[in-house]
Amino acid sequence: MATKPAPSTKSSGILKVARKPRTLLGDTSAADAAARKSTLTHYESALKLMQAGKYEKAHIAFNAMLATAPHDLADRIRMYISACVAQIDKGSTRFETHEERYDYAISLLNEGHYEDAREHFQEILLKDKSADYAFYGLALLSSMTGDTSRCIEHLTEAIRLNGQNRFQARLDSDFDGVAEDPRFTELLYPEA
Repeated sequence: MATKPAPSTKSSGILKVARKPRTLLGDTSAADAAARKSTLTHYESALKLMQAGKYEKAHIAFNAMLATAPHDLADRIRMYISACVAQIDKGSTRFETHEERYDYAISLLNEGHYEDAREHFQEILLKDKSADYAFYGLALLSSMTGDTSRCIEHLTEAIRLNGQNRFQARLDSDFDGVAEDPRFTELLYPEA
């Protein structure tokens, strides 16, 4: 069975062939279209990670899809991989002490990058389980994100490791969200 040629139009004596518009999904079989659609979904997710400044995670996501990506997307993915690597190299932060990492985590916390801050506090605790200030930072994070139980749990440990944290917490406005909780009051004012 012969296929019909695409309709043509004549203009100024030149024969023009009407073409279908190109799309990112292109002309493929149903199975290829489904695989391409899945790749595009992952591609968009990786782009969102990149836009959120999560270059390490975006780099991993782009690398994972590169092997199976359609040829026309592979070049774009390589470009984004290069951009991620450049950002990672540019933004790689080295800490000489746990206190420097803590200060950086607090700055992340203040900017609203809660998960990144949590990772740094936990990294400190992996290397020093008695780092009261890391528990204090996790308590601040929990308070700011509305997790009262975890806040009290982390603050209890920070106070157990260093009693000065009790007095610091009394003055810290970041704990205002949990201040009405009786467990918090009892923790900060045990003598009452």
